[in-house]
Amino acid sequence: MILPAETELRAVLARFAHARMEYDVSPTGRTSRALEDATYTLCVITGARTAEDALVTADALLERYTDRTSVTQDDETLAA
Repeated sequence: MILPAETELRAVLARFAHARMEYDVSPTGRTSRALEDATYTLCVITGARTAEDALVTADALLERYTDRTSVTQDDETLAA
């Protein structure tokens, strides 16, 4: 799997969360389609088959990005 850029992953997660909230508040054809589209995109970007698996994978990727960032910041602090 090609890893998505952190900003792209965060944008897709935000879109999914927004679509999920809109659907939960007002389950219409429009909000259902928006949620399906956001879910599909999240699954594609994470290489998962279900929304639940995609969210677990996204969490793991974000943890990886956080670990990478903290290592880089620690390296910069040591170099100073």
